[in-house]
Amino acid sequence: MMQLHYFPGNASMTPHMLLEELGVPHQLVLVDRANNGQRSPAYLALNPNGKIPVLADGELVLYETAAIVLHLADTHPQARLAPAVGTAERAVFYKWLMWLSNTLQAEMPLYFYSDRWADTPEGAAALKRHAETHIAGMVDQLEAELAKHGGPWFLGAKHSVLDPYVLMLCRWTRGMARPARTLPHLGPYLQRLLARPAVQRAYAQEGLGEPRV
Repeated sequence: MMQLHYFPGNASMTPHMLLEELGVPHQLVLVDRANNGQRSPAYLALNPNGKIPVLADGELVLYETAAIVLHLADTHPQARLAPAVGTAERAVFYKWLMWLSNTLQAEMPLYFYSDRWADTPEGAAALKRHAETHIAGMVDQLEAELAKHGGPWFLGAKHSVLDPYVLMLCRWTRGMARPARTLPHLGPYLQRLLARPAVQRAYAQEGLGEPRV
């Protein structure tokens, strides 16, 4: 049985929702961040970066959210949660998956942990403001993509592994001045995702309350 090492609301949310969507038997293993569980020798043996999540699939141990979701999509092709390899649609899918991981998600720590990159409280506050501005611009790109094709899901008509990823990152904006849920296309889109039974199960298992996004 697969094991997902997780912490509620962290980057493990995306693979958790995806595992529920696929109906794959799995075990949730809590990483106790409150007590620096991600820095324990046992966890560092799985992920030397000390970050969440880790997926253990038999002898295979994976970290990095994008790698995990690609693995799950590729090993469950019958679910059709990613376009066919070698197609233009797959190339667009890769673009957005890498963008979510390397651009939007990578900016988030500058907002949430700005004190780690600044020497003074004033510097940290300025960094947080700038990060929020950058993130708002990136969220606008998500909004524009939904507006462009008008489909119910991020790639258009077909639900894919990108959708739980977008939901997770949009949820992280919930405390910002202009959360993603307030945008005209993202708002209804996020509600459609929250209505999916797999998403509801993952939220319940992680104990995630309001605001859900």
